[in-house]
Amino acid sequence: MQTLTTEETQKILEEMTVNFNHGGRKITVPPPIFVAMNAEIISYTKGKSITVSFPVTEDQTNPMGMMQGGVIAAAFDNAFGPLSYLVAKRPTTTIDMNIQYIRGVAVGQKVIVTATVEAKGFSTIHMVGEMRTEKDKLLSTATTNLLILKIPSGAGE
Repeated sequence: MQTLTTEETQKILEEMTVNFNHGGRKITVPPPIFVAMNAEIISYTKGKSITVSFPVTEDQTNPMGMMQGGVIAAAFDNAFGPLSYLVAKRPTTTIDMNIQYIRGVAVGQKVIVTATVEAKGFSTIHMVGEMRTEKDKLLSTATTNLLILKIPSGAGE
């Protein structure tokens, strides 16, 4: 499988945004939440997986000072989403997402989320994900199913 650089992956996502934005639709790839979380695509293996890093900041914490569960879910969603667009070559939407919280995530560290396609059908994609520390300690896992939307990609459709 071909692994693309961050720049190559970002260029593909930008081209997809242009292709999706026609007929009165406006789709922003990556979405504003990806930018707000200071997410950074580390690597993309074409058709298979994406790895994204996220700094853990004070404004993302729960009352115990750890990364809030909903923010962890958003981090997974911000890896699953771009990967699903890259694999489906059209917009997708989440059907479900299940998260297993294994360890608390402290402020000041960077988490690494890797999302991997397990199966792709005509209308759905099943993915798994792992969140780890920079030292490779497992923090959380997730699974998701996404619906591939019938919105034309714009390229020749």
